[in-house]
Amino acid sequence: MEADITQQLRRIPEPLRGPVAQVWESFAGEAGAIRGQAGRDDWLQSLPAVWAASEFVMRTCERQPAVLAELVQSGDLYNRYEPGRLARRIVSGLGVPDSEARLKSALRRLRRREMLRVAWRDLAGWADLAEVMATLSELADTLVDAALGWLYAQAVKKYGRPTGAHSGEAVGLTVLGLGKLGGRELNFSSDIDLIFFYAEEGETGGERPLSNHEFFIRLARGLINALNETTEEGFVFRVDMRLRPNGNSGPMALCFDAAELYYQTHGREWERYALIKARVVAGDREQGEALLARLHPFVYRKYLDYGAIEAVRGLKRSIHQELRRKGIEDNIKLGPGGIREIEFIGQAFQLIRGGREPALQAREILTVLARLGERAYLTAQAVEELTAAYVFLRDTEHRLQMAHDTQTHVLPASPVERLRLAFAMGYEDWETFLADLRFHMRKVHEHFSQVFVSPQGEAAEETEPGLAAVWEQRLDESLAVQVLAEAGYGDEAASVLELLRGFRAGHSYNALDTEGRRRVDVLMPLLLGAAALSPSPRTTLSRLIKLLESIGRRSAYLALLIENPMALSQVVKLSGASPWIADWIAQHPLLLDELVAPVDTQVFASREQLSAELARHLEEVAEDDLERQMEVLREFCNVHVLRVAAADIGPGLAPEQVGTQLSLIAEVLIQASLDLARRAVQRRHGRPRCTGGGPERPGFAVIAYGKLGGRELGHGSDVDVIFLYEPCTGGGQTDGPRPLANETFFARVGQRLIHLLTTRTTGGILYEVDMRLRPSGQSGPLVTSLDAFREYQLRHAWTWEHQALVRARPVAGDAAVARAFARIRREILCRPRDEAGLKRDVVAMREKMRAARPPHPAGLFNLKHDRGGIVDIEFMVQYWVLRRAHEHPALIEYTDNVHILKALGAAGLLDPQRVRLLVDAYTRYLSTEHHLKLMVAGPLVRRETLGDLPQQVAAVWDETFSEVHAASAKA
Repeated sequence: MEADITQQLRRIPEPLRGPVAQVWESFAGEAGAIRGQAGRDDWLQSLPAVWAASEFVMRTCERQPAVLAELVQSGDLYNRYEPGRLARRIVSGLGVPDSEARLKSALRRLRRREMLRVAWRDLAGWADLAEVMATLSELADTLVDAALGWLYAQAVKKYGRPTGAHSGEAVGLTVLGLGKLGGRELNFSSDIDLIFFYAEEGETGGERPLSNHEFFIRLARGLINALNETTEEGFVFRVDMRLRPNGNSGPMALCFDAAELYYQTHGREWERYALIKARVVAGDREQGEALLARLHPFVYRKYLDYGAIEAVRGLKRSIHQELRRKGIEDNIKLGPGGIREIEFIGQAFQLIRGGREPALQAREILTVLARLGERAYLTAQAVEELTAAYVFLRDTEHRLQMAHDTQTHVLPASPVERLRLAFAMGYEDWETFLADLRFHMRKVHEHFSQVFVSPQGEAAEETEPGLAAVWEQRLDESLAVQVLAEAGYGDEAASVLELLRGFRAGHSYNALDTEGRRRVDVLMPLLLGAAALSPSPRTTLSRLIKLLESIGRRSAYLALLIENPMALSQVVKLSGASPWIADWIAQHPLLLDELVAPVDTQVFASREQLSAELARHLEEVAEDDLERQMEVLREFCNVHVLRVAAADIGPGLAPEQVGTQLSLIAEVLIQASLDLARRAVQRRHGRPRCTGGGPERPGFAVIAYGKLGGRELGHGSDVDVIFLYEPCTGGGQTDGPRPLANETFFARVGQRLIHLLTTRTTGGILYEVDMRLRPSGQSGPLVTSLDAFREYQLRHAWTWEHQALVRARPVAGDAAVARAFARIRREILCRPRDEAGLKRDVVAMREKMRAARPPHPAGLFNLKHDRGGIVDIEFMVQYWVLRRAHEHPALIEYTDNVHILKALGAAGLLDPQRVRLLVDAYTRYLSTEHHLKLMVAGPLVRRETLGDLPQQVAAVWDETFSEVHAASAKA
């Protein structure tokens, strides 16, 4: 044994070796006794290094060798505790003390054993950071709960059991742990942040009754004393109560109603920050969880709250000021790049987004960082660097505190202590350790700065008149106009000044609270400067002011624009380019968050990617929370529609790209809405089944017509759909507790689907739904069986309904129904038809549509309805498919006009020149239509902008239907 220790001692740096060797001389006999009873010597091999790293461990072993002996002999030193073992040990070791003095002694004895075990395992390299934090946190939970249980029982004996005045039930104390304890991330020599609450006012039922308030205040003080008092055996935990409502001036314990009222009325941003990690650590846990549920809306707001960044920046600034006053520089917790900055990064995102994304409502910072990475709020590199830094800094913190069991976060000044810390961290010298520490802290501070440094910086006071002075009306009119003109508003400067004065004097600005006006005052000079650089400065500014009038009462959105130069830049650019986008953002201000990062106008998601993204968002919503489900659907729609619109006015998209992407978005939303609708009806009535012949589980599908069917959806288009279901030959009904006939079940699914799509919420509506193309139109049933649909199409449908079928396709629902629809569609479209009769029907319907259109001024052209426009091309395509599909079935493989035209050319049914003409005209019309929509303009354009395209298309129409026109002329 002596040889082993001597060999291990040689590996210890010389300045640390002497004290270890000296204590070992007196401890060797004890070590021999331990070794004689232990089955393994790992503890002995690690002893010199552990003692060198921690004088606390060494002195504890020297003074109380029995503690180490018991740890070794029980095997607890070597093994990670399985769940529940530590709690059982504490309860067993505490027993039933017969006095408060014995309670305090037992608590301190138990704490000493476990702290020795934690430190040894950590310094020997047998435990990782996760184990150290979890064990320390569980130790605190168990000791606090055990102490509270004993003290509560004694108080009940003395005063009687506290009872609620309204419920008449017994009331207990709930202890919330905050900070590191709440997050199960406690450090080695940490204080614990506690708050005490009780469920209800009332009084005790003993001979010496007290109000519940007084009872729990006395109990809280007793608990703090039991934990916090330093006796000859030390202390258990230092208790910090400064985070309770009203801080040090507030009552030691508060009832739930008073707590909820306080946070709703007086709660500050830093208190939201503190409550992120709040956890019930002792006492009445069931009531404690109920309290946390009541406080949840205060911590996690439903909207995006970028004001949290400003609040955390202020908190960080006050910490730095405090550090400067105290002259502390090398603080690994509070200094630049320290542990607190990592926590600030994660928790600021939680405050901003946690209310909308429950996955971010985690207490552990490493879990939060990982989830921020999964959602791309932090880059993979940032998550990796912050995680590595957190582990390194927390390990450093523990080794620093384990040295003497002291609560410190400041790097040591003495050479010996510096060497001790470096050695404990696995380094041979201080300089090498310090270089790695500085590397990690520099990385943390870089990431912190990206999130929290004010984008406007600490600008000095203006020495020259500027845009802020214009907005604040500190300049006379002529100078204000001059400043605006020089900023880029030119001849429109006077008009812009009037616009600003109108906004400042108007209701929208003056109705804001103090914080809202302050944020507008910060934001307006930024908007003025950015709008001045746009192609149409006054127009852009006018649209931006409308946006501010829309979002001003939710000043968190103002904070978002102040905090994010990219968002401000993009909203100015997009608003200047398109009034439709400006209105879209004003109607759905949540979209501002989408502009924090550059909108990717080059790459669009596939249907699979869109579906996976939407499913992830819906998974975070309770199954029965219909209101939130509808908001998630609308938020998803609004975000992705904005991306398409931004791309369309940015680099520009081909019209088929716009139509395809908007159609994909609609398909994904309709499918998700159908899934939600079907599950909701199934929960009440079960799943449909055939009781006689037919499919075992009949299905349901959504069939799209028109623009969605043709994958040509435009900005703001409605969707033309019908609902089909599989029939049963012998009847059928659902298999739930409240069965329905299958057709009734599917009708209710259809009704609920329409409700999901068309109900207006704060996020708007998803789509206007047009179902007039279903069999028998508006007088027909909402849902139709496949058999009835086929019968109607074969026997009763008009030619125009067969024309519509050319552009029809399944977009959601069961694959079996989609396949059956495809067979029916093929059967109908590939029937031979009388050419003359078909031409007459097509022309008659076209003339009927044209006659219904109101006249418009000469020199303008209606892209859709005028002769030679979009509808003429669509009708010709539909005519050619109906006329030729029986000979060329490939014509029905596509539902969009461009591909059908190309298929007609490939089949030799249209000459290449005509195909090119019609494709070019159709895409030109669609592109113009999309851009008119983004400019909030009608479908009319000046004829000369289209050249002779309308005339050429009209000529093809005349040639195609010449016989009909000739017959009409004769008649």
